[in-house]
Amino acid sequence: MLSNKSKPYKGRFAPSPTGPVHYGTLVAAVGSYLQAKKNNGEWLIRMEDVDITRKVDGADVDILKTLEAFGFQWHGKIIYQSEQTAHYQQALEQLISQSLIFPCLCSRKQLAKSDSTIYPGTCRSRQLPEKNEHALRLLSKDISIEFNDAVMGRQSQNIKRQCGDFVIRRRDGLFAYQLAVVVDDALQNISEVVRGADLLDSTARQIYLQQLLNYQTPDYCHLPLAVDDSGNKISKSEGATKIDLRHKEQQLISVLEFLGQKPPEDLAQSHINDIWSWAVEHWDVSYISSKKHIQPVLSQK
Repeated sequence: MLSNKSKPYKGRFAPSPTGPVHYGTLVAAVGSYLQAKKNNGEWLIRMEDVDITRKVDGADVDILKTLEAFGFQWHGKIIYQSEQTAHYQQALEQLISQSLIFPCLCSRKQLAKSDSTIYPGTCRSRQLPEKNEHALRLLSKDISIEFNDAVMGRQSQNIKRQCGDFVIRRRDGLFAYQLAVVVDDALQNISEVVRGADLLDSTARQIYLQQLLNYQTPDYCHLPLAVDDSGNKISKSEGATKIDLRHKEQQLISVLEFLGQKPPEDLAQSHINDIWSWAVEHWDVSYISSKKHIQPVLSQK
């Protein structure tokens, strides 16, 4: 099997269409885009709408229009997770054939009463098929997953003790993000995943799934999260301000500075295309801070 270093570079940006682009979204887009450009690779867009209950009508179009306004250029067809269900089902059946899946009848209320921070294993002995309403969980093994993150450094997590038996398909029949993202990255031959540090703790679970499904593991690069004055993540769920396209040059410069790059002071007065040219030429992932949370200087301008 080829290593990721010998494969053509393929990166991706995978926003959830639950609202407009905010500063935190832009950080993930810029970081993943520049990694792909610097490695002479492709940059794909995937709409992570596997949880259709959170999808906002028109949000995907708004995201794409914002990316276009900033001058992002992507390769190939845009994939929507909501159209990938057959692939997720195939992966699930593969896990079931390995006796790695069990039905879980526990409600959120029941789990909230548990003293454990991870799933306590209540339904581990249950077998499929199950006639009552249930979620499907993956049996966790007592193994440690280790990987070297391009920004956050060496990471290690024990699947059984730190992750527990996690959900693969929800009680409402929707596939869980953990499975969907693993299947999609494999189908699209993603060689490096560049995303926010809020997903760093999910990575071991995803690598575990990759191993069980015989997928190749991509490289990982987790970017610091942009936080506000109170230390809260700047996100749609926190009511973050939509990116103002009237000041896109200043916004892009702010993101570059947030990611540790050092653009010249006068670059903000340049055309957006010139800013991108400078950014691609000077991009260096080693300049990015390994702090998980950073307050941007111009987060709301």
